[in-house]
Amino acid sequence: MLSQTTAPPAPPVTERPEQVSTPVERKWRTMSRPRVEGPFLHADGGKLYLRGVTYGPFRPDEQECEYGSPGQVEEDFAAMAEGGINAVRTYTVPPRWLLDLAARHGLRVMVGLPWEQHITFLDGAAQRRGIEQRVRQGVRAVAGHPAILAFAVGNEIPAPIVRWYGRERIERFLYRLYRIARAEDPEALVTYVNYPTTEYLQLGFLDFLCFNVYLEDRATLGSYLARLANLADGRPLVMGEVGLDSLRNGEQEQARTLSWQIAESFACGCAGLFVFAWTDQWHRGGFDIDDWDFGLTRRDRSAKPALAAVSQAFDAVPFAEDERWPMISVIVCSYNGAATLGQTLAHLGRLDYPCYEVVVVIDGSADASRTIARQHEVRLIEVDNGGLSRARNIGMRAAQGEILAYIDDDAFADPQWLKYLAWTYRTQEVVAVGGPNLVPADDPPTAQCVAHSPGGPNHVLLSDRVAEHIPGCNMSIRKSALEAIGGFDEQFRIAGDDVDVCWRLQERGGVIGFHPAALVWHHRRDSVRNYLRQQHNYGRAEAMLERKWPRKYNWLGHVCWGGRVYGDGLMQPLLGRRWRVYHGVWGANPFQSVYPSPTGLLQSIPLMPEWYLLVALVLMLAVPGLIWQPLLVALPLLMLAAGPPLVQAMRSAHAAALPRELSWRQRLRQRLLIGCLHVLQPIARLRGRLSDGLTPWRRPKSRHALAWPWPRNHTIWSEQWQSPEQRLERMEEALHRVGAKPTRGGAFDRWDLEVRAGLTASIRAAMVIEEHGAGRQLIRLRCRPVLSRLALGAVGLGAAMGAVAFAMASTMAVVMLTILVVLLAARMATDAGVAMAAYLDAVESELAGESGGEGEVDAGGGAERGGGNGDG
Repeated sequence: MLSQTTAPPAPPVTERPEQVSTPVERKWRTMSRPRVEGPFLHADGGKLYLRGVTYGPFRPDEQECEYGSPGQVEEDFAAMAEGGINAVRTYTVPPRWLLDLAARHGLRVMVGLPWEQHITFLDGAAQRRGIEQRVRQGVRAVAGHPAILAFAVGNEIPAPIVRWYGRERIERFLYRLYRIARAEDPEALVTYVNYPTTEYLQLGFLDFLCFNVYLEDRATLGSYLARLANLADGRPLVMGEVGLDSLRNGEQEQARTLSWQIAESFACGCAGLFVFAWTDQWHRGGFDIDDWDFGLTRRDRSAKPALAAVSQAFDAVPFAEDERWPMISVIVCSYNGAATLGQTLAHLGRLDYPCYEVVVVIDGSADASRTIARQHEVRLIEVDNGGLSRARNIGMRAAQGEILAYIDDDAFADPQWLKYLAWTYRTQEVVAVGGPNLVPADDPPTAQCVAHSPGGPNHVLLSDRVAEHIPGCNMSIRKSALEAIGGFDEQFRIAGDDVDVCWRLQERGGVIGFHPAALVWHHRRDSVRNYLRQQHNYGRAEAMLERKWPRKYNWLGHVCWGGRVYGDGLMQPLLGRRWRVYHGVWGANPFQSVYPSPTGLLQSIPLMPEWYLLVALVLMLAVPGLIWQPLLVALPLLMLAAGPPLVQAMRSAHAAALPRELSWRQRLRQRLLIGCLHVLQPIARLRGRLSDGLTPWRRPKSRHALAWPWPRNHTIWSEQWQSPEQRLERMEEALHRVGAKPTRGGAFDRWDLEVRAGLTASIRAAMVIEEHGAGRQLIRLRCRPVLSRLALGAVGLGAAMGAVAFAMASTMAVVMLTILVVLLAARMATDAGVAMAAYLDAVESELAGESGGEGEVDAGGGAERGGGNGDG
């Protein structure tokens, strides 16, 4: 409802602004230009939630002013300020005296820059230059005014126009207008007001995302806002227009709808909202609009019920004070984190949440962490060093809250962090909730570059609201759900524990939620050495995860996420990515989305760390060329092998969104460092993988260390009927127990399981079951080794080159090539033998299950169990 306080009387205002400039200038000194910090706007030393309305345009007067008299504007702005409104959106460039009046009443103005966007405006160069000139003049007319919130370089370019030109041309033109506006007013924020039909426009250069959305169902609006928040990609999301026509729906329904539209928008993480409109009075295209009544006030400026409803809703932004919030325990685990722990705890002490506690677990730190923790209101627990997972479990057992919120000791939380987490628990059936983690703007340049490099703590989303993985630096879990799975797995001492917990929660049917506004600021590594050490540890954690979750990884040992990875530092595809827009038939779909084409295998393989092994192999062939020149033929191959990682690094460095305040020299230095980190990170990750034995480099630990890799047949007699699928699943489980990674055959394969112990060879097994009545079955198993075509080709090539070297009487070259061929052939035989040994273990396990464990597989490959017989 409206505030009962009376606005202070304003100085007399006549038709021109010069008479009111002096008191306004005093007000200007207290207003700062808004800036972007993650998904929120900040100004005047705090977070700025935009609680706005649209204003005008009205019928032009004799001076072609579309905003009426200063006296009327003064009355409107005073009423807005009294109703809790702090922002105004105009659709044309207002006169400076209107901005003066806005500043007097503490209102910020988002200025629309109008141009003929409803026609085919890109057809002529003169027309394009005319649009650019009008945008330039519009910004220049009001540039530097402290009441300026932002400039909107366009508003709802019609979907048929965008479809006519293609999204790329529209995006480039809007980028051009953005650059013009920024050049005229460098400190101003710049946006474009989009709408759902052209949501596919990729405008990552904008300072914040702005959308006009008219949805009259709360659940639908919430779902769509979640989508827009992900499209915003860590930037603020502002609703450019929301509203309801009271002429058709009634004034009471308008008030009720606006109330929940505002509440839902801010609860979903919007940084601001503009209600359309302040008044029913509206002029467009040379005519007064009298068949729509979207205003909070009538044409005579009398208040509708919607004004009181909007005022009350704005007063509760982002959440109402009388909400009933669950008890949350914030858990901080620290190991030698004194450098940042104080900042973490200081921000936790200032959280805007009514019922929470902070539990600090000092995990055997040797620095000043204990002393720092005692300076804050926390529950301090000190234990000997046992690793991150153990510390998190200790915090879980000590926590009193029904929800546990984990944050790292090198991160600090947004003031409303817990409210956004708790709101997700209250409105969705979830067992865990996470949010984004962004690098602080004041981190040193190296840390900023690390934030744009691969291997960061990114989240993976299955949908706009459901996550597959949330990183441990910003993770909350229901205590009962975490206790039900036995807490964190304490084998993960440094990393990997968050991935394991997410998979275990989902394995039990739990759903993990995500809220884009549940933000923490996370410091990245501030040196290249520390970053590479971290990536080495992540590689080791990957190997541990692959041993525990073999079905989550492919045959190369890479995790197969079901969702999409979000965040900075993602590797760009080598050849780019094609995007297809769903326009609907004749471009008539009201919600038109963009769909990226999947990255092909040929583009994906060079981005894997194991690609560097191929580079090393080709280098080994090229170096002997210094002795025997024919081997220099490997130099072009070396260039082809080393080229893809370098191209990917350059593309990723170019795509990194660097702060606009940097000079071109600083940007160049940072992009060069980002490119280098993209090259070095896979090497560090690969070292960690190899040191801990990630498939396909880890050998199965079977009872038979090695078995002759020749074809084998087995038969098993069973008195208990099972389906073929059940028996094959038992074989898979037996192979998993010895650390093997079986792969199932496809729809066109004549084999059922493939067991691989390396890249050069594998064994493939097939099964057939004879039915003998009364549930009795005779299971026949057949396996044979399969050598990699690539490895066979390498052996053949090496042998051919050795023959050429022998013919040319180059003894040294013959010796080197012979050694390489023998080593590769031995590796093939060893890989096949190890895979065969794992397979034999699985067969023996199946035999033991049928006969109680008696008997052995004979040396020829046959088996006798429970009436069965084996033939070699």
